[in-house]
Amino acid sequence: MDGIGTIGRGEVTVRDLSKSFTLNGRRLDVLRNLHLDVRGGEALAIVGPSGCGKTTLLRVLAGLERPDSGQVRIDGQSMEGVGTDRSVIFQEARLLPWLTVLRNVAFGLEVRGVTRAEADRRARHCIRLVGLAEFEAAYPRQLSGGMAQRVGIARALAVRPRILLLDEPLGALDAMTKLTMQEELARIWREEKVTMILVTHDLEEAIYLADRVLVLPKDRGDVPQLIEIDLPHPRDRSAPPFVALRRRLMAGFGLH
Repeated sequence: MDGIGTIGRGEVTVRDLSKSFTLNGRRLDVLRNLHLDVRGGEALAIVGPSGCGKTTLLRVLAGLERPDSGQVRIDGQSMEGVGTDRSVIFQEARLLPWLTVLRNVAFGLEVRGVTRAEADRRARHCIRLVGLAEFEAAYPRQLSGGMAQRVGIARALAVRPRILLLDEPLGALDAMTKLTMQEELARIWREEKVTMILVTHDLEEAIYLADRVLVLPKDRGDVPQLIEIDLPHPRDRSAPPFVALRRRLMAGFGLH
């Protein structure tokens, strides 16, 4: 396969990370002295109640927010701001409506100075990877929500990131499309071996996709938990070990 290829292992090290915001004149501590090690090539899901800092952590890792204190290192190197080693996939695909699927996926490569021929070659590989080879000439208005999100994933992969950062990328999809896209994400991650860090409110999605689940507490005094998901791929949502893990996560949030 004409793989995308990544540079480095995509290991992420977080030490003593703190981040706060000011709301109505009051200081709100969102993250406090967080320690985290993400293994290169793993899939990590981040879950927790609203306001616990999931998206804030992802934005810090993306370089879109600066922490108040602490350090983030990628493959042993200090992370400073945004970088081509990371790609972010948001809940909305955010495609450029005047460009075709091919041109949307190739856009980031051309901005980086890649020749049009090479950009098209890499873009077509990624479009095939997400199952949209027949839609290269289509415009965003001609795509369903699930198809548009596939284009967003292809665009993120085309720039050859070490790390994919996903902020609830499937949250706006209908139930059946969401299940299909979860299967697609799992397949793409296995094939490309990129490090994947996923924020989600869907506990079942976290178990289905991740090697480990980071549970961020709402109470700042509680300690974040890391839960291993030691299940083979592809995962059976109805299997007793899967159901047991789902119950364990739900119990942690006071759900039954």
